[in-house]
Amino acid sequence: MGRPVEITRLDASAEELRGLAARTDDGDVVRRLLCIAMVLEGAPRARAARNCGMDRQTLCYWVHRYNSEGVAGLCSRRIPGRPAALTAAQAAELRELVIAGPDPERDNVGRWRCVDLQQQIAGRYGVNVHERTVGKILRRLGMTRLQPRPYHPQKDPAAEAAFKKTSPIW
Repeated sequence: MGRPVEITRLDASAEELRGLAARTDDGDVVRRLLCIAMVLEGAPRARAARNCGMDRQTLCYWVHRYNSEGVAGLCSRRIPGRPAALTAAQAAELRELVIAGPDPERDNVGRWRCVDLQQQIAGRYGVNVHERTVGKILRRLGMTRLQPRPYHPQKDPAAEAAFKKTSPIW
């Protein structure tokens, strides 16, 4: 068995790491800080790792990160994941399209639905997304499902006023 990886960063003592762990909200970072504090105090690596709920090899990885980056290196890193279907400019254009509303003659719809926007996204940007993904994109853009009452484009306010009942309500 080889020599364990030494902790070369000595800018914080074990007591300071424990104090920092007490003020930290992230449980994973707390475990890593406490484990490194135990190693700095002279505890065997296997016991320190076991007490903190990790494998000895995992502790070795965290010691490498602590040596190179300090306490900031003990934070979990976000996994990048799948890239967004639309660019920021395309998403902003989609938002303006939704806010402006559909043109009944051109779009053949009275209001936007996710299915209609799915077809618009495919036609304008060449990106095929699922109907639910359109809803997620709209939610990310700050849009909600609340819709105003339907408004007919050929509505006549004068005829509407004449149609209203003028008798008092009993």
